[in-house]
Amino acid sequence: MNPADLPIACELFAQWQGARGGRTDPASRPFSRSWEALLEDARLVSATERSEAERDARGLETDGWVELKSVRYKPHLIDRVIIPLGAEARWCQAFGFVPPSDEEARQIRDFPWEPELSFLRDARLNLPFAELQQLNMFLKDRSRERTVVPIKERSLQIFGNEKRLDILFPSALFRSGRLDLTRHLICELIGVPLAWKRGPAAAAQQPLIVIENAATWHSYCRWNKKRNLFSAVVYGDGNRFVDGIRYLKDIFAELGGTRRVLYFGDLDPQGLLIPQEASGRAQAASLPAVEPHLWSYRELLRVGEGRGQAWEGEPPSSTLCDWVGEFADPVRQLFAAGKRLAQEHLGWEFLQGQTRAE
Repeated sequence: MNPADLPIACELFAQWQGARGGRTDPASRPFSRSWEALLEDARLVSATERSEAERDARGLETDGWVELKSVRYKPHLIDRVIIPLGAEARWCQAFGFVPPSDEEARQIRDFPWEPELSFLRDARLNLPFAELQQLNMFLKDRSRERTVVPIKERSLQIFGNEKRLDILFPSALFRSGRLDLTRHLICELIGVPLAWKRGPAAAAQQPLIVIENAATWHSYCRWNKKRNLFSAVVYGDGNRFVDGIRYLKDIFAELGGTRRVLYFGDLDPQGLLIPQEASGRAQAASLPAVEPHLWSYRELLRVGEGRGQAWEGEPPSSTLCDWVGEFADPVRQLFAAGKRLAQEHLGWEFLQGQTRAE
């Protein structure tokens, strides 16, 4: 298992690097991070993403990369993730990180950096001088006008490694007022394209619906074939929907025009935050706002009554639930009780008996 391929491990190492990477003296205590805080920082918020992150973390523990501490009296829940002192060198090797030496620090201070990197003379960054030089060479070449490209293409051009910029992006190098991905490196993060299934011809003019998790997406696709409710059923894939919102334009083009965008996800704080963040980005891109599929949320509250799962986290803002309109108060009560409802309660066995979704 290579941690550099795992989103949760990339975030953990970026935070280790920020806290530890510049030390020349040995650390006396291992680096650790709250599991919930780590998930939030890595923007792994949907049920699917959290499940995958937990699977990856337990795999890393099995292979000796990390130690996991469980929540007291709840051994099935992760409380903290720890990078053992003895594993730090292995992590550095996996991510290609070599802490700068005293000589490199002097070179960084004295080097004639391009204006965009002039902050390096005074900043304390835990990055190798050679990599900073590669960035400087790219910025120094002003012989042609560049166009915005995906981050991995630019990373390969600069470093000869398509993943390097992804790893560096969370570091202090890109802190506010320093290097800017779009303005200086002329590249951008590219969201995962949205998987979707076209609805039946009889539903061609209907809204499309975005479903947060894979199992429910599959069941809604089956249901739509029978009920002709949606022009398309889109797989949101948790928080990836926020970054992939641009791909709605492609779906609309295939459908022959813009449609209303409905959404159905888990009833937990992150499940409500995803569509609201996506809606803001959609409107900024001149796309329709993301609306709740009220029938689905009503049925989830009804079917899930008394069946909520325990949810642990910070209390959501008082306005988060407003997005679900008439169901805002029941959802607030659900959260106040420390409960959540997985959208999978509306599975195929339930849906196949439903003839309406108004």
